[in-house]
Amino acid sequence: MVWKKIFEVMKRIKILRTNIEFSGEENKVLVFTSCTPNEGKSTVSLSVASSLAESGKKVLFIDADLRKSVLAGRHRVQGELKGLSHFLSGRAKVEDVVCKTQIEGLMVIFAGIVPPNPAELLGSRQFKDMIRVVRDVYDYIIIDTPPLGRVIDCAVVADSCDGTVIVIESGSISYHFVQEIKGQLEKTNCPIIGAILNKV
Repeated sequence: MVWKKIFEVMKRIKILRTNIEFSGEENKVLVFTSCTPNEGKSTVSLSVASSLAESGKKVLFIDADLRKSVLAGRHRVQGELKGLSHFLSGRAKVEDVVCKTQIEGLMVIFAGIVPPNPAELLGSRQFKDMIRVVRDVYDYIIIDTPPLGRVIDCAVVADSCDGTVIVIESGSISYHFVQEIKGQLEKTNCPIIGAILNKV
């Protein structure tokens, strides 16, 4: 029964990967968000990035949840780890924050320490310049951001991206709340390419 569930999840992730690949070659920098915490946004976005890498693509996953990242703890990263906040605040070079993973073709930038001004850092010229540079190096850049129902970080990041994906927990988020989040995203220059109904 457990294996059946695992295979079903893997199948659904591959379908997501295929949908992203067929959304257009211009959609290579994608930002993932949700309405509230704990909807599975980080797990889904990292799974999609991993699946893209396993299909032979060169992928960079950026943990842009500078306020409350769960990735470093979840993946048992030990010792001092320089991340996105270090780079954006001028405390590290971009090559110092890009980490290899066990998956061929997948690189990760962790969030780093919690800064006092996350939205300002994500809206900075340094962030835009970094995205401009990595566009020429990777086939896909997947960016995980905080829930848009809590803070504006995703809308700030979306300005540098090609498409947005909303992760929605089934049976937990109201239709009107999703419409409100959708409206916020539509005010950016970044189109919504799809929504993922999670935890069905």
